Amino acid sequence: MSTTQTIEQLKKLKLRTMASTYENILQQPLHQQPETHELLALLTDAEATQRINNKTERLRKLSKLRYRAFISEVMVSEERNFSKQQLQYFLQHQYMEKAENIFITGPTGCGKTYLACALGNHACQHGISVTYLNLMSFMNQIQIASIDGTYLKFCRQLEKVQLLILDEFGLAPLNYESKIALFKIIEERYDKLSTIIVGQIPVSNWHEYINEPTLADALIDRLSAKANPIELKGNSLRTKK
Repeated sequence: MSTTQTIEQLKKLKLRTMASTYENILQQPLHQQPETHELLALLTDAEATQRINNKTERLRKLSKLRYRAFISEVMVSEERNFSKQQLQYFLQHQYMEKAENIFITGPTGCGKTYLACALGNHACQHGISVTYLNLMSFMNQIQIASIDGTYLKFCRQLEKVQLLILDEFGLAPLNYESKIALFKIIEERYDKLSTIIVGQIPVSNWHEYINEPTLADALIDRLSAKANPIELKGNSLRTKK
């Protein structure tokens, strides 16, 4: 089989990165081309790396993260009340292995959403499925799903995603339908999958915010049973920019 036939066969097998890498190697002088075993290793590594990158990008798109945030840009300091040790713990995904939740609270502009999106982006890079929703979007989608008959499907999607990020918690009043849906989702995720809750109001005010004593008790109990609270401090980062 000629090199041209080999390249075409690789393309037919959908090994396009391997094919393009092989084409590039063939353009090098003969004395610079790798030995057979090295060539095979190079082609295999190129294909595997590209597939990982494709999966990461696909997960990012599906996650609908608000920001394409990066861990390297997350600020850690005593003043922010967020340490390198805390960040390192999250980067090792130990909290997800233990099905722990994360609560990120603090004043407007202190970087709550950016931190949550950075953790979400980092998860995508490691092949973990992520879904980001702000509170208003969550309530709107619950309302639409109830009307068009996709309520159970929508809830199941959020129940099964490996990392769920719910942003702007406490920004607007929760209607009763959304409270029930949120409880159902958290109940199914409890002790199985991790959830990140982001909002301005402190955890101590969540009960009052939910404003349904029995439901609030049950929901907060499941969220708080295994949780890592982060109370960010400091002035607005938007003002600094």
